[in-house]
Amino acid sequence: MRILVVEDEQKVANALREGLEGERYDVAVERTGEDAFFRMTTEAFDLILLDLGLPGRDGLQVLTTLRSKGIKTPVLVLTARDTLQDRVAGLDSGADDYLVKPFAFAELLARIRALLRRGRGSDSPRLVVGDLTMDLITRKVTRGGQSVELTVREFELLEYLMRYDGQVVSRETLARDVWKETARTTPLDNVIDVHIARLRRKVDRDDLAKLIHTVRGVGFMLREGEP
Repeated sequence: MRILVVEDEQKVANALREGLEGERYDVAVERTGEDAFFRMTTEAFDLILLDLGLPGRDGLQVLTTLRSKGIKTPVLVLTARDTLQDRVAGLDSGADDYLVKPFAFAELLARIRALLRRGRGSDSPRLVVGDLTMDLITRKVTRGGQSVELTVREFELLEYLMRYDGQVVSRETLARDVWKETARTTPLDNVIDVHIARLRRKVDRDDLAKLIHTVRGVGFMLREGEP
């Protein structure tokens, strides 16, 4: 599970990273709103821990813009702002939960587990994006009611894209999470591009609306409408 920690106080950020990595989470850290927003929109995360008092772009602005782009990644706000108005503002901006500093690390872990359970619906046997449906039990895929025949690798690739619908996933991320390649001396870019092309021919066939998009220089995104 990948978690993005957005925290400008270095000691707090380091403590969160150390604690979460100790719980075997894959952790990335950003200290400004601009840098965090770039990571949120170019990489796939399972959860975001977001401080509000950030230099440059405020945390609430980041959150509001994130939601306006259709990115559904669960966001847990961590902040010293503890008034009722602050909490309401955070939740209304799209936060999934709100934890006031200082907090017990055990409580943070409990909140994270709860959000990850709700998260991307990973416990659901079906994934749906527009008229594209994937049954994880029977491993059947349909688009507009018609069956889509996929190879094992194509199924795994499409499943990953559907789980992160609306988010850009990089080739590096796909190599790590789908191909399980972390120690290759040469990148898998060409292999991934070939599989994406094959998958696109099967999913975005005929005159159907395009679901699989290439984000030039960054990676790929599955979503309804242009990214």
